[in-house]
Amino acid sequence: MNIRNIKDEDFLRISTNLNTWWGGRDMVDMLPRLFIHHFKNTSFIIEDNGETIGFVIGFVSPFIPEQAYIHFVGVNPNTRKKNIGKMLYEHFFQAVKEKGCSEVSCVTSPVNATSINFHTRMGFTMKDGDMVIDGIPIHQNYDGIGQDRVVFVKSLESWSDTHFKY
Repeated sequence: MNIRNIKDEDFLRISTNLNTWWGGRDMVDMLPRLFIHHFKNTSFIIEDNGETIGFVIGFVSPFIPEQAYIHFVGVNPNTRKKNIGKMLYEHFFQAVKEKGCSEVSCVTSPVNATSINFHTRMGFTMKDGDMVIDGIPIHQNYDGIGQDRVVFVKSLESWSDTHFKY
């Protein structure tokens, strides 16, 4: 397996797989080309024998330079349970820590139990929302009317890449 920075030419390969990787959900509009084009230095793709098996798209906040944000992550369903997501996140954490970030944030849908569990296992904490459903703090209308989200944050202060071996 090889982790490398994402390139412009990866866009079509990634966008072609998005809906399939999300079980038919329409996700393509969530990842326009601009994210890949403008955040190459903090976005990564993992390949195995030339096949894309995962990617993470993230960036350092231009307004809060000590905070990084993970916008999108995807793992080929055929390679799940092999720590691909964990490897990508760890690679991202190291890259943004080297750029002076001390915190990473991200959001997910409250109905995405798999994502909530993954982020919790990765050491993210859920920020208090304006309501709680089944113990999950929800930020109502976070991404627009009817677009509720769970907001996560992770400190990189005590994180070290020496904890993780691939």
